[in-house]
Amino acid sequence: MKEKTPYDVLKSQRLGFLGAGSIVEAMLSGILKKQLLPAENILITNRSNRERLQLLTETFGVTTCPEKADVIRDADILILAMKPKDAADACRSVRGLLRPEQLVISVIAGVSTDLIAEWLDADCPIIRTMPNTSSAVGLSATGIAANRFAADDHLQLATLLFESIGSVYTVAEAELDIVTGLSGSGPAYIYYLVEAMEGAGATAGLSREMARQLTVQTLLGAAQMLIHSSEEPSLLRQKVTSPGGTTQAGLEVLESFRFQQAITSAVLRAAERAKELGAQFR
Repeated sequence: MKEKTPYDVLKSQRLGFLGAGSIVEAMLSGILKKQLLPAENILITNRSNRERLQLLTETFGVTTCPEKADVIRDADILILAMKPKDAADACRSVRGLLRPEQLVISVIAGVSTDLIAEWLDADCPIIRTMPNTSSAVGLSATGIAANRFAADDHLQLATLLFESIGSVYTVAEAELDIVTGLSGSGPAYIYYLVEAMEGAGATAGLSREMARQLTVQTLLGAAQMLIHSSEEPSLLRQKVTSPGGTTQAGLEVLESFRFQQAITSAVLRAAERAKELGAQFR
């Protein structure tokens, strides 16, 4: 008999969501588009927004449940997707309902697997994830980390689910704070850069729309070069920097403002803040 692949296993699972925000919507779109699960195998509930649940039902054909207990009872994989401020009460309210074999996956920022296990009062496999807002277009960079009860097959199922919204990277849980600072907050750094480049183009006389198009295409092209080239970013930069040319003149200005140091400090401060926010839940 042919051994089942993780994809085969996932196909037969029932997936439950506690929470119905934007990350859940992105995951529903990705999961159903890639046909990882049939819509009838997906259950969703949230704290009180019935209009939101109705919208997800109409859009994706999934089943919404008014009670958390119904979702937990029927789900093989449970995704915790509530807001961090609601997480403790939500988890404590379902104590005693989880089965040891259920896989719990958290997208709650800053909350450790140990704390989730404590809130749930359950010794079960828990996987913590850190997707980013690019999940909305299927291009998230998602870090995932497992607790001591999660085996390789649990990680494989979680990886399949989150690959539906982008790329997945398995890390130690202690590294998730720096993942948060780098890729979790990273889209905002890029948007900030775009604001500046677009504004500079408009100041110099381009239409705002033309400045936006040129900026976005430039970023897209540079990203593709990084993906498809085996060369280090520093070498790619050097190749477009002719001595005494326009690029060198621009880079000298960035260096005068300590551009690289600023980016490094931003990433490290965001990671530090992630750790601080996580400490508030302990």
